[in-house]
Amino acid sequence: MPKVALLNQSGQNVGEVNLEDKVFGIEPNQQVLYDVVKAIRANKRQGTHKVKSRGEVRGGGRKPWRQKGTGRARQGSTRSPQWVGGGVVFGPTPRDYTLKVNRKVRKLALRSALSIKVQNEKMIVLDKFSIESPKTKTMVDIFNNLKINEKVLIILPESDMNVELSARNIPNTLVTTVSQASVYDIMHSTVVITTEDAVKNYEEVLV
Repeated sequence: MPKVALLNQSGQNVGEVNLEDKVFGIEPNQQVLYDVVKAIRANKRQGTHKVKSRGEVRGGGRKPWRQKGTGRARQGSTRSPQWVGGGVVFGPTPRDYTLKVNRKVRKLALRSALSIKVQNEKMIVLDKFSIESPKTKTMVDIFNNLKINEKVLIILPESDMNVELSARNIPNTLVTTVSQASVYDIMHSTVVITTEDAVKNYEEVLV
């Protein structure tokens, strides 16, 4: 059973947290991680790219010159693909990039991502994470106390507007909740900061 130190916002060790093996101590499945991250990124694509084909561009109804006798190559329209202002051949058209991933696969990927952070000692568990009023300086002080100067993901048990506003202006910092944190968010960050309550929530949902 993996164990991590329980810290407070001042960076002091106030105890120890036993993590559930089935959630934070599994052998990461690299293929599942790849499949889920690929699906998350694909599902963010709008797919609204569009170019006009030869039949959609305006103009070109009249034959530019007669068929024979000019010495030039025969042309039927100034909107053919080889003309400037003509249609585009095999260009992008609107499509849906959505990829479906089964629920069991998503859960396995989430457990794998959390386990990687624990194994690499890149998960910090706090006894609580609260800020009285939104101040960027307060969040910076917390990071300094925890000796963090990397890409940070803060996972809270539930939304906290003061924490979100305090971290909003700090580069490479994202605040989310247990229900909203994705595998991509976890893998994209260098350090994950969470709370003891959030850990319990993960253990209830993912076991």
